[in-house]
Amino acid sequence: MSYIHKEGRKEVAGLFIVCLAIDLLLIKLVSNNTIIIAASVVLLIVFLAISSFFRNPKRPVVVDVNCVLSPCDGKVVVIEEVEEPEYFKDKRLQISVFMSPANVHVNRCSIGGEVKYVKYHPGKYLVAWHPKSSTENERNTVVFSNGRTEILLRQIAGALAKRIICYVKPGDKVQHGADFGFIKFGSRVDIFLPIGTKVDVQLNQVVKGNQTVLAKIA
Repeated sequence: MSYIHKEGRKEVAGLFIVCLAIDLLLIKLVSNNTIIIAASVVLLIVFLAISSFFRNPKRPVVVDVNCVLSPCDGKVVVIEEVEEPEYFKDKRLQISVFMSPANVHVNRCSIGGEVKYVKYHPGKYLVAWHPKSSTENERNTVVFSNGRTEILLRQIAGALAKRIICYVKPGDKVQHGADFGFIKFGSRVDIFLPIGTKVDVQLNQVVKGNQTVLAKIA
């Protein structure tokens, strides 16, 4: 079951009013029924596409402290060991999930526990799959701790995404799978895990937030 996320309710309501007004205006001004029907179909498609972008499906979460759940829907585009310079300042295992405009754009907590760090960075708008997008694009970094380990999630804006939203702050207690943010119109999330973490996904695999286990922490 899905409903419209709170970040999109005003946009969807406003779009509905605009589409309805255009449709009524066409009925009043245009005598050709074929044109009216074609325009109505186009308006309906646009409305459904925007509404679909803001959907927020309710998904059951199987809580397991060893499992790192995918924080979003999308496709795995990176699995590699890298230096993480902002918070850990050492080598980490990075898994990156790219979200197209067709994906659900809710960001969810990969583990439960406490928020240890939050920092927003203004930046560029390179395409989200660009290697430098993780360090040069507009982005927001959040670190979660479950008492056993810490993981870092980085919300990254893409060429179309111009707004990163984060609901948590340091010290907040969060549940496994709870919403912590949203990115509008195409983006990516990087996940940084301890070296040696067992990865349960492959490159180009399609994943779902709160349902796909990305990795298991030893």
